[in-house]
Amino acid sequence: MQTMNRELHQSKQFLMEHDHFLVVSHVQPDGDAVSSTLAVGWLLSCLGKNYVMVNEGPIPKRMGYLWQADQIHDLSVNPLDRKFEHVICVDCADFKRVGKTKDWFEEGAKLLNIDHHPTNDAFGTVNLVVPDAAATAEILYDFVTYMGLELNKEVATALYTGLLTDTGGFRYSSTSPKVMEIASRLLEYGVDGPALSELLLEQMTLPQLRLLTRALNGLQLSEDGLIAWVSVSDEDLQATGASHEDMEGIVNYPRNIQGVETGLLFKVIDEQAVKVSMRSAGKVDVALVAKHFGGGGHVRAAGARIEGTLDTIVPQVLEQVRLQL
Repeated sequence: MQTMNRELHQSKQFLMEHDHFLVVSHVQPDGDAVSSTLAVGWLLSCLGKNYVMVNEGPIPKRMGYLWQADQIHDLSVNPLDRKFEHVICVDCADFKRVGKTKDWFEEGAKLLNIDHHPTNDAFGTVNLVVPDAAATAEILYDFVTYMGLELNKEVATALYTGLLTDTGGFRYSSTSPKVMEIASRLLEYGVDGPALSELLLEQMTLPQLRLLTRALNGLQLSEDGLIAWVSVSDEDLQATGASHEDMEGIVNYPRNIQGVETGLLFKVIDEQAVKVSMRSAGKVDVALVAKHFGGGGHVRAAGARIEGTLDTIVPQVLEQVRLQL
């Protein structure tokens, strides 16, 4: 608790002593990353600070309902005309996860690192890292409370979205009594929990369904049935009309097979790089597997970008998972 209070105090000082912030999240942002970006933007607006919210690429279209979601600059199509000396990084397990947004950091820029990944390497000038938090949104709820700010429906919806998506609809082991208590308080601000669950966890686009079908047609299992994996290539995306956003959640299907301990999704980036998403039933610490390849994450959910071809990478990842088993 003392460490948490110290980090909250240092984070508050960082915000109060500076102005003109750049707020960034990780590449290919998920619900928690987008929500946390917007929650920090809301917090800064309450303090009368100047800020710009950015990401290396676009945010998921289904997140468009969030407050000021259209204000997150997609740097791939809308580059900025200046660099920033003070940067707030949210939901980035390590510095590499900020991607190309680093091109808009001043040399020697001071960073506030707000994150919940156990593999976070404390890359910030100031670090507000809580490894046992279910989502970065949970940390930001505590931070907003610490700052003495009163929530409204817009920011409550953002924080609820982060909790909902990073806990798999409050189903994952990270769903603590505190998470449920926070969710209950957020609902009191008028958050429409059932509608968000339907939108974020149930609905699928037709291209997404076609991509899932194509991926599952190539499902493979290890001889002992403990590891299952699928792969997706650019050819699959083009054939189905799907986008990178439509790959979200596919990794859960091989993991959900009865008896499977680890599910894997291999996403071919190009001829020399593959992104691996990993999900564990509990016996395998996939964060350690990901860290072996320069990635990171949580015990039950992690990922890494690995240089090489799919044919060479699959057996390497399987070997590391088997070592954990």
